Order: sequence, then C-alpha cells, then structure tokens
Amino acid sequence: MSTIKEQLIENLIKEDKTSQRKITIVGVGAVGMACAICILMKDLTDELALIDVAEDKLKGEMLDLQHGSLFFHTPKIVSGKDYSVSANSKIIIITAGARQKVGETRLALVQRNVEIMKSVIPALVRHSPDCKMLIVSNPVDILTYVVWKLSGLPVTRVIGSGCNLDSARFRYLIGDKLGIHPSSCHGWIIGEHGDSSVPLWSGVNVAGVALKSLDPKLGTDSEKDHWKNIHQQVVQGAFME
Repeated sequence: MSTIKEQLIENLIKEDKTSQRKITIVGVGAVGMACAICILMKDLTDELALIDVAEDKLKGEMLDLQHGSLFFHTPKIVSGKDYSVSANSKIIIITAGARQKVGETRLALVQRNVEIMKSVIPALVRHSPDCKMLIVSNPVDILTYVVWKLSGLPVTRVIGSGCNLDSARFRYLIGDKLGIHPSSCHGWIIGEHGDSSVPLWSGVNVAGVALKSLDPKLGTDSEKDHWKNIHQQVVQGAFME
C-alpha cells in the first residue's frame, strides 16, 4: 500500500540529492549562529550544515532553525558532531575556538586554537576538497595562515574575516558620535585584527567630506573631541565577540 507522501507527490524525474550551494558552519556559538541566520535570511544556500562538539546545544540550535523554516527558502538544515555532515560544502565558515577573556589578548589564544584547527581542518577538507574556507576564529590573521597550511588548499580559497568587523564597528561609532547613519560614514581599520590594528584617520569621511579637512588633528592626542577613543572602543569590542 502506498504512503500518503507517495499518493500526494509523484516524482517525474530522479531527485537530485546533491546540494549545489551547501554552506557549513563549524561552531554554534553566538558568532556561528549569527552567520547562520544571515545566510538563511539572504537565501545564500540550498543546504545549511552545523557542526559543534556540544551535542545538546547543537541539536537545539538546529531545531530552532528548522522550526523557523517557514520564514526561509533553504530546504535543508542539518547538524552533526561528525564532520561527514559537511560533505560537498561549497563554503565552510570556521567560528569554533576558545573565547577571549577580559584582559587577554587575541594572541594568547593562539596555541589553544591552533590545536583545535589541527583536529578540525583536515577532516573538513577530506569531505569537501573543493570548498572555500572563511576563518572567523581568533586570532583570525594567524589562524587563517594556519588553516591554509593545514588544509593544503590554494591560498585564494582560505579567507580570513580580517579587519572587516573592526571597520564596521569603526563606521558605526563614527556615525554614533555624529548622529549620522553608519552607511554615510566611511573609514577603515587595517593591519592585524585587534589590539595592533590601525585606524586610517586620513580616509575618514562623511558623504565625501574628509573629517581631517575639518580638523587636521583628528585622531591625535591633541585633538579636543577625543576621536582617538573610538579606535579603543573598536579594540575593546572584541571582548563581546
């Protein structure tokens, strides 16, 4: 006797079970789940896979996303502790790693997170040899290099998030100080993500008006409006990651 599904749906062609735009996120902490929500809301994937060692949390996060599928277009959301769940991924986002403690520099995380990468990366590449990897874990610049070495992937397929987050924070804080939406504020943080990052005060502008042209001392110790403190706020924002 045929099932309700068989009576309801008749397949006219063989079903293609291979995802064409699969994305895997390793680590379901706050950053990993923020990535997952953004990916689903922007309809960037036809299959989202989540991986983490904390099985109860992993299952809970997966169920939350699955139960919210009414609001997404992604037909398949899966999770697992085993790296085989990531098979055939086009993009793998690495957010797993030890958290930075208050007063601890990102560099202090290196050895702990390198060991985590050693246990994670080879298995991921084995299951998805054609993937591109986006590294978010800290210290991101060093770990991006480590992942490139561990993965054996071409350098163009291992990408670190770098100073994108710093620059976004920078633009928000500039806008907040001026009472202007950050989309109208332009500025960049360069160098290594975190404590040693460098703000480009000469490039800071609002709708094309360079703030340095209004105050040549912008960002220096002698500048009275304390714009230099904005960069410190950017760096300190790391403890909330």
